[in-house]
Amino acid sequence: MEMEINFPGGKKVTSTYNGFTVTTDLPKNEGGGEEAPAPFDLFLASIGTCAGVFVVFFCDSRKIPTDDIRIILRFDRDEKSYLMKKIDIDIYLPPGFPDKYRKGVIKAVEMCTVKRNLVEPPVIQVNGMS
Repeated sequence: MEMEINFPGGKKVTSTYNGFTVTTDLPKNEGGGEEAPAPFDLFLASIGTCAGVFVVFFCDSRKIPTDDIRIILRFDRDEKSYLMKKIDIDIYLPPGFPDKYRKGVIKAVEMCTVKRNLVEPPVIQVNGMS
């Protein structure tokens, strides 16, 4: 598998993978144009949307509508290192959500692949190529 990263100008960086291109940019106070999400914003969004996909899988398999389900990510970042200290994934289930599935939907979100990669991180090796 391979993802290509390109530099279209300014502080923008794009990634192309599987036929999709994602553009990132930095805030103006960091020299960017704020024309796209910052890379770290996409990191957080990948956690939240992955959790959401697992909610969809869980509910679809039980014919439970997802219209009124919400997920809110709450996070604490260390101000010196800028690393996350804690990320909470809060799942808000609507009234009428079947009680017998409340614990199950939480367990489903625990299976999120992005979350699991953070719990068991891959080896990341940086190579200089010519």
